[in-house]
Amino acid sequence: MTLTGNWTYPTAIRFGAGRLKELPETCAEAGMARPLLVTDRGLADLPITAAALDILEAAGLGRGLFAEVDPNPNERNLAAGVEAFRAGGHDGVIAFGGGSGLDLGKMVAFMSGQTRPVWDFEDIGDWWTRADAEAIAPIVAVPTTAGTGSEVGRASVITNSETHEKKIIFHPRVLPRVVLCDPELTVGMPRAITAGTGLDAFAHCVEAFSSPHYHPMSQGIALEGMRLVKEYLPRAYADGTDLEARAHMMSAAMMGSTAFQKGLGAIHALSHPIGAVFNAHHGTTNAVCMPAVLAFNAEAIRERFDSAAAYLGIEGGFEGFQAFVQDLNDRMGIPRTLAELGATPERIDELAEMAIQDPSCGGNPVALTVEDLRTLFHRCM
Repeated sequence: MTLTGNWTYPTAIRFGAGRLKELPETCAEAGMARPLLVTDRGLADLPITAAALDILEAAGLGRGLFAEVDPNPNERNLAAGVEAFRAGGHDGVIAFGGGSGLDLGKMVAFMSGQTRPVWDFEDIGDWWTRADAEAIAPIVAVPTTAGTGSEVGRASVITNSETHEKKIIFHPRVLPRVVLCDPELTVGMPRAITAGTGLDAFAHCVEAFSSPHYHPMSQGIALEGMRLVKEYLPRAYADGTDLEARAHMMSAAMMGSTAFQKGLGAIHALSHPIGAVFNAHHGTTNAVCMPAVLAFNAEAIRERFDSAAAYLGIEGGFEGFQAFVQDLNDRMGIPRTLAELGATPERIDELAEMAIQDPSCGGNPVALTVEDLRTLFHRCM
């Protein structure tokens, strides 16, 4: 099977090994002549970033770079990025990297022409209509991990550095115009990042599949996304140069993000405040929280996961799926507790109050209360 294609769901996607060289054509397709490449500090000096900048420069597109991006990007990073965008006379953004680089890059393009503060566009009701849609710069997304799926998303997660709350900022035009997925860019990912990002994709699929909302297309995508993670994440983890496994994991990441249009749930409601307060890696935090949330939601999701387990080749129905999840975490070196990620139990009351405000709660198959979330945090600690 040839792992390549040109897809338009949910947006135009150029997928295949070695396609980074198509970056100039991708920029032209998006209408950019002077792009700003936005990535995180960890990627700024790596060979894959230098290669992307060399390709842009050789094509006469300059080598504009902004890399002042934290692992959990915040409004200060955003303000600096917008300033760099305007000062450099850029006309579009290449969002390059993992979730942090992709999310902040998308927001730099979004905020480059706005006059209101970013918090005015939080994903609440129709707040997105407050934005000047015509002032949003075009975006090309180039993922270098296989996890968040932010490259095919219409939102970004930005941490408020004052309140330590993660906020989802949404606008339909934040969806990148073109996505360039080159699995070769993920070959150098460390094993811990391969595991954490891969399990983030898995969590997206699990929560979308669990969500009570009606969206058969997302349901099917989530199911196949889970299968790809089950089959190929252990291979990518064992051998980072396994290009077939890396390619399938890039697909699974996009599938997870596409599927969670149907909804997320308690895993993300728990994970967002932990990441904001303790700066823990998002995908790893999701993985730690997943077993407790599956147990909490058991009666509401048992029947559908009995079917999913059969499709995935897991014996024992829902209980077999639960056992598989814990075994996969263990095989990937994921801690069993949030305490091992630096979280402390004395802040559980505060975390539970933050979690109940998270929009992910709305997609959980069991209605959540502050007391439920407090209990779940205790179990995960």
